[in-house]
Amino acid sequence: MAKEIDARGLLCPEPILLTKKVLDTMSGGTVNVLVSNMAARENVTRLAENKGWRVDISQQGEDILLVLTK
Repeated sequence: MAKEIDARGLLCPEPILLTKKVLDTMSGGTVNVLVSNMAARENVTRLAENKGWRVDISQQGEDILLVLTK
């Protein structure tokens, strides 16, 4: 079961902190992170990739869905 993080409307560093908290509890799986701005997209992507997670990005209306898998 994928974990869900709704970080829409949050400014950095909040989306990063929420994502890090979840990733630190997982050794693998899927995490769906929903963000609403480019800074959060770039920073969460960088965090996930540095921790060895693959990131797939798609547009969801005005929001951005980051699917992190490991």
